[in-house]
Parts: sequence; C-alpha cells; structure tokens
Amino acid sequence: MLRGATRISACARVSGRRLYSQTARGSQRTRAAFGITAASVAAAGALWYATNSQNVVHNDAPPVAGAQVKGADKNRRGSDAELTTLVWGANKAHILEDDLPESIRVPTPSEWFDNVALRDLALHEKHAACVDARGDVYQWGDGFFGNEPGSSHGKPRLTLRGKNVVQLQLTGSRVFALSASGKIYVLSSRQADQALPTGAQTPASTPWWGTGWLWGEEEEVDFAEITAKEKLKRGERFVQISAGTDHMLALTSEGRTFAHPVTLNANSHGQLGFRKCDVPAPADLEHIHLPHKHPRVQLELTPKSIADPYANAAPAIRPAGSSPRNLEALIGKEAAAAGLDDSNIRFCDKLFEVPALKGVKVDRIATGARSSFAKTTTGRVLGWGANEFGQIGLGANVTLEAITVPTEVILWRATPATMRTTCVDVFAGGDLTMFEVERSDGSGMPYIDVLSCGNGQWGGLGNALYSNAQSTPVRAKNVSGLLEYSEAAKNMQAIVPETISISPTGHVLLTLDTRKHAGPGGGGKDVLVWGANFDYQLGNGKRGSVPTPTVLQTPEGERLMLHRKKAKEVRDMQGQVWKKGVEVEQRAVAGWNNSVVYWKICQ
Repeated sequence: MLRGATRISACARVSGRRLYSQTARGSQRTRAAFGITAASVAAAGALWYATNSQNVVHNDAPPVAGAQVKGADKNRRGSDAELTTLVWGANKAHILEDDLPESIRVPTPSEWFDNVALRDLALHEKHAACVDARGDVYQWGDGFFGNEPGSSHGKPRLTLRGKNVVQLQLTGSRVFALSASGKIYVLSSRQADQALPTGAQTPASTPWWGTGWLWGEEEEVDFAEITAKEKLKRGERFVQISAGTDHMLALTSEGRTFAHPVTLNANSHGQLGFRKCDVPAPADLEHIHLPHKHPRVQLELTPKSIADPYANAAPAIRPAGSSPRNLEALIGKEAAAAGLDDSNIRFCDKLFEVPALKGVKVDRIATGARSSFAKTTTGRVLGWGANEFGQIGLGANVTLEAITVPTEVILWRATPATMRTTCVDVFAGGDLTMFEVERSDGSGMPYIDVLSCGNGQWGGLGNALYSNAQSTPVRAKNVSGLLEYSEAAKNMQAIVPETISISPTGHVLLTLDTRKHAGPGGGGKDVLVWGANFDYQLGNGKRGSVPTPTVLQTPEGERLMLHRKKAKEVRDMQGQVWKKGVEVEQRAVAGWNNSVVYWKICQ
C-alpha cells in the first residue's frame, strides 16, 4: 500500500466515525427539525463500512519514495529504510543477499543496502562488487569468499579503500576500478588471492602504487595500478573503462582508446585490436616495485581463426600439410617459453593504444564477452572482435568469425536516402549488441530507435523473434520511435532510453526516460525487460523467455517506476552517515541470471 493511501484511509476512517456519531447525536436531539434524508444515512453508513472493513483507498498520486514492491516479501515490509534496493533472479552464489532464497521470483528488498546509495555496482557470475558513497570498493559472493555452494558466506567486505573510485568492471578473475583522478586499479576477484605475502611491502608503501604510508593508510589487500604504455598528454586522464571476458578497453578525456589483455586469451577473436604487446617477465614480478628497469616478455596474441583457419572444419577438409594450433602459435615463441601466469593481477601492467583508432576521437566505448565497440564524436560506431553470431552488426554479407580490425557498423540500412542516422550510444553484453540511434529527415520530429544484433536465441534482440544469429541490426519493438507531449516545449518529443543493461546470459533491462518531458506531478521512469528468463531474472514471476520488451510490473500489476529525489541522508556500506540532502536516482542493472535496482548517487 502507498504511504499516501495509508494516510488517506486513516483520515477517512476517523472522519467516518465522527460523521456517524454526530449524526446519531443530532437525530436524538431534534429529529423533527433536522431530519436526515435516507441518502445521507446511506452515504455515512457506506463510508463507515468501507473504512472499517479494511478496504484500501488507493491514492492516484505518483509515489515519490522510489520503486517499492508491496507484495514481494511480507517479512521484509517492516523496514523503514528511505532507500531500498530491489533484487530478483538467481541467487545461488549469494550475489543478491545471503538470507534470500536461491531463486527470487519478483523484485524483493535487499537489507544489505538499506539507506545506502552507491557510486557504481557490478555483478558477475559468482562474485560482485560495489563502490559506496565514500569511493571505497566492497566485494562479496561465493566466488569471492571461496565458498562452495551451500556453505557459509558473508556480507560485502571492504577491499580497496581511499582511492575515490567512481566506476567498476568485473571479469572472472579481476576487479578493475577507475578513480575520479583517472587512475585504473586492479585486484583479484578472490579473497584468498588478495592476501599480502608475509614481510612484503604493502602496495600503498611502494613507489608504483602511491604514498599512502605517509598518511597511515597502509592497505590490507594486494592490488596494482595499470598505466598507459604511451605517454598521455598534460591533463589527460582515463574517464571510462569497459571489460569483456578476457580483455578491457579504456577511454581517455582526449578521446583516445586503449586496450588491456587480462589473460592470454584476450585476443582470441581479435577483440584487442592489435596482436603485439609486452608484459613483465614472470621471474621479475616479485621485484616489480623496485625502481630499476624490469625485463619484459614480448607477446604476439594471434586470433584463433588466423592461427588455425581449419579449427572448426572436418578432418577431411583440413589440408594434409596444416597442423592444429598450439600455444606457441597463439601467444608467440618467446612468451610460450617464458611460462607466463595470467592468473596473477600483475600479468600485464600496461594499457596499449589501439593502432587503428589513433587520431579517431571516441566518446563512448563498450565491450561484449569477446567483442569491442567505439563510438566517435561524430555519431559513428566501429566494432571488432567475435562475430560468429553477427554481434558486430556488419550485415549478412560478412560471415567472418572474427573481425580483427575496427570496422564501421552501418546503421542506416533500409532507411530512405533523406534520413539521417546518428548513433547516440552503444551497449554490449555477452554476444548481444545494441545501438541507440537518432533518426531525422529534416521535415519531422527526430526520434530514437534501438537497434540490436547478435545472439537472440532467448529473445534478447527484442524484435519478437528467437534467432541465434542476427548480423544486420534490427529494430527492437516497443522501445523504438516513441514520442510524448512535452509540457515545456508544447510539442511532441522523442522518448529516449536512459540506460540499457545487457546481461552476459541473455536478458536486457532498458530504462525509458519517461519523466523528462512530464509536467507537474509526473511519475518516474519505466523499466522494460526482455530476453532469457530461466531464473526469474525478468521479475515477472514466470520462467519463460520474452522476445518483446515488456514493462516491468509489481505483483499487484502496477508499473515499477524508477525515481530521482533528494535523500534525507545517505549511508556508506559501514552504516555510517556520509552526507545529508544528496541527490540520488534509481538504476537498473542486469547480472548473470539476476537483476538489481539500486540507488545511485547523481554525479
């Protein structure tokens, strides 16, 4: 029940009782002079019955406290938290909360984040991480604590502190953190691997990681800083990072694009955009903090399709003189002999600029599991990496398994020659890619289309079809070409998708900015969901994939709206009050077979 509805019901109950008693007393004093009509008695009796029979008087005013779910979990409705995080989907690795069941059918409050607003939240298959209001990193999940399924587990644990982190990206073995000053840190996704060796210097006390020892900020976990191989300009810093399964992209304030190999499999499909790079020699990793020059090993990460073009061919087709690919063919002779260990967070300590993008100013990057994308300041998109499901979006005529060089994605196919198409944003996850484009022919109101390509086996394309390969970007239904009347402009304006979160396992959460053009008393932002739904990750209480974007609803059939407001107070993950009167907004995130709506601090 809405809080406003509760107050209305209580007031109606009190006024009903007062009216009934006054009518009874008045009828006893002067029944002849002040006779009450039958209609008045019936109205008073009906009001008394309605308010005393526990019927709910609904309030039509939009809620202002954010998305709340009335029937999700009756045992959790007693919380008075102003900021509530909603979770649903798979919880086998205790990513959502340790006290919740392994499968959560509908959006349910998580007590871990009561009155907590975050800077960022990232989910992986068996571990998760967040950045609280103070800029500290917390990690949790069975993959982090090293617990087997069904064993003990714990709440989020503080790992990286004092770095003023603003963004996180996760892989299976790493956590990448971007600070407000533009530094990129990496730490292990497992608690056991974060322990500092006995007698070793802490990262904060070494020249490579900073001077925290001067201020008594010795670190308790092992982490490293990743720096650019090429020198950055004066004042240039990193402003965005995006990680796939084995690689990471980084964008600078000057629009330069860098790539980082996380493991030896980082360029299996050409997703790095280059082959040759260098990493620290394994024997020198223990002395990497010392100022002297360190020996390095040359890597040549060759895509699998180039190292062995007949890898997927039948034995009868393979030429007699060809040999199957081996480690030396994939990473180079020198690297194979060096015995590199890519499980170490210091396996590679550098970021390398993508050669094909030098001189191309980029303002947005995105990564799928094995693919990479860069959007230029002029509204064009370049893609490279894995393409076996058509996730690069190059069309039906391009059937290559891997695109090793950044190639432009054509987004104006099947449109009139007078139609201008500009890419506004690009999103990727797993083997799915989505482009937010603006279309305008100069004569009418511009509108926004959401185009998707890649693996739509579970309906993730959003075009009402199940297709395991889509190489030509198609228009997603129910979220493309939407217009609404603007009270301020007094005309029709495009409804723009605010964010799109694509899960590596095939479901999508899209937030429509339906509040921007709303008038006084306007509501929040709609959340549309579609794609895979085997673990209730769409939040509709069912286990059936949905191929068309559908509005997310509460168990009572009401639209679940995301809101923005000024919180009375915001707490950090330790439960301490950080600030009061902070502007916060709700943000939807798609994880591995699960979903989360949390409160994010507005930057």
